[in-house]
Amino acid sequence: MDPMDIIGKTKEDASLPKATMTKIIKEMLHPDVRVARDTQDLLIDCCFINLVSSKSNEVCSKEDRKTIAPEHVLKALQVLGFGEYIEDVYAAYEQHKLETMVLVFQT
Repeated sequence: MDPMDIIGKTKEDASLPKATMTKIIKEMLHPDVRVARDTQDLLIDCCFINLVSSKSNEVCSKEDRKTIAPEHVLKALQVLGFGEYIEDVYAAYEQHKLETMVLVFQT
């Protein structure tokens, strides 16, 4: 694979930072579960999130934007052939917005 495969940027530049990916992995697991560092690296390198974040970044860049917005992620899913999941992803996004607002108002 060409290291400059995403609009003139290295793979690392176009995906989520490793620390963010590690945090996501840890948050998804039960607190008692530990993941070896090499396993985390494997998940990060092969992860679906990496694919979607890279394509979202590409969509964002084509629109001359610097911040990936939810619509960029939805478009990336469509481009990658995951269009049947867009409705569910959008519903999860809307639910997340509601839950975030409730947390803000509770503090």
